[in-house]
Amino acid sequence: MNRQEQLDKLKASSGYGVVIIGGGATGLGCAVDAASRGLSTLLLEKHDFSKGTSSRATKLVHGGVRYLAQGNIRLVREALLERGRLLKNAPHVCHTLAFVVPSYRWWQKYWYGIGLRVYEFLSFRLSLGKTGLLSRAKTLDRLPQLSEKNLTGGVLYHDGQFDDSRLAVNLAQTAVEHGATLINYCGVTGLEKQGNKITGVLATDSLTGEQYSIAAKVVINATGVFGDSILQMAEQHAAQTIAPSQGVHLVIDGHFFPGNTALMIPKTDDGRVLFVIPWHDKLILGTTDTPVGEISVEPRPLQEEIDFIIGHFNRYTKATISEQDVRSVFVGLRPLAKVSGQKKTSIMPRDHVVRVLASGLVHVTGGKWTTYRNMAEHAIDEAIKSAGLNSSACKTRQLRIHGGEAASPVEGHLAVYGSDAILIQNLMNDWPELQERIHPGYPYSLAEVQWAVENEMACTVEDVLARRIRLLFLDARAAIDAAPRVAQMMSKHLRYGEYWIQQQVSGFTQLARGYLLSGESSD
Repeated sequence: MNRQEQLDKLKASSGYGVVIIGGGATGLGCAVDAASRGLSTLLLEKHDFSKGTSSRATKLVHGGVRYLAQGNIRLVREALLERGRLLKNAPHVCHTLAFVVPSYRWWQKYWYGIGLRVYEFLSFRLSLGKTGLLSRAKTLDRLPQLSEKNLTGGVLYHDGQFDDSRLAVNLAQTAVEHGATLINYCGVTGLEKQGNKITGVLATDSLTGEQYSIAAKVVINATGVFGDSILQMAEQHAAQTIAPSQGVHLVIDGHFFPGNTALMIPKTDDGRVLFVIPWHDKLILGTTDTPVGEISVEPRPLQEEIDFIIGHFNRYTKATISEQDVRSVFVGLRPLAKVSGQKKTSIMPRDHVVRVLASGLVHVTGGKWTTYRNMAEHAIDEAIKSAGLNSSACKTRQLRIHGGEAASPVEGHLAVYGSDAILIQNLMNDWPELQERIHPGYPYSLAEVQWAVENEMACTVEDVLARRIRLLFLDARAAIDAAPRVAQMMSKHLRYGEYWIQQQVSGFTQLARGYLLSGESSD
């Protein structure tokens, strides 16, 4: 997947059947669905693929236990079916994870056990494992660092875990393999119309400044929390369809809560769910659900959210952590479909909504990573119907995602690349200097940087350290330290000079400081 090749395809095209605005989970899912049906497809992303919310998830592929508690059986059932499909279609980036819900009152184990058995039942043949009641001793075997005070036992259940932005890159590769054209760093600046109907888009390549006028039979707005700006551009009004909610995650070292089992607290003081999740040898703590009025590309946590997560982790575990123990903090904005009269985002439905507007724009809101494929199928069905396009039926329910065609032949951290892992390993075998690590404390190598540039359309240091290699999300200080070496390696392959290197290192360092609670760079 090469950016220049994608640009050449765009320049040679006379127009597309489907143009998708937005390169997050929904947009990439739409691109895979449309291209695999044989539709001429273009996806345009203003920043990098999964730059926003789609790289900032809690890393769970799940039905949503709390949605079951809210009585939304249909959403849970849909999500559990999609969870099973995703684990089958992308086994290199998705896997089963065991969870324990602790019980601190005698009745909780049975109460939660009933609910979680219903949760397992709703997945039917796509169940990931048996739900069971645990004694106090068995609970502590699973979670040895769990607080023992008043502990009566627990409930074991299973859900899915994934690497969100790695999956996003693989979806982009899958779409390209099926004939789609995908361009990152190319934002839509306007819509072309005949009368009131959209006939195309205007776009600008932010890396070169080149502008494009692109004909389209139908345009899909899959820009997540930024969706209302495109809607307003299309419909010439100020309607608000999205109620953004902020989710904060703290990342700490794994030794604070060792093991391969996750902790789920189903109801904290304010009714939120709290997770402690092992991920890439670290722990993700979260998440919050805070309504926000301002939408930002780089949202920041509130102090009360940080205090909430740290306080509850310390309450439910034997460890005691402070802000100094946080390696990275990342924040995502959920694009919840706005419900009239409802202000509390934690109880807003996570259902997706697809609307075909008067201008012909297909407007997608809501949803979550787990149901991205189903959202895309629904959106493309509506796009085909509204524009009268000829295509085959949806193929994505059994479609293997790039990298998941076969079991990874390589173990260790490269396994997340799936079938591409052996190609990266071959690079290191053929060019031993590529075995050099970008940081002494982490396994990531120069070979992965080269691979990201040559095959995954990484254009900036941030693209590599945040979304191709997850170092920014795991350890922001280490990412700052690694930035100069990564920039030098990228400049060699992109043929940029010293000024570009300096700009990239400076810009990335400033951005990465926002992932540190202290706001300081590495010493």
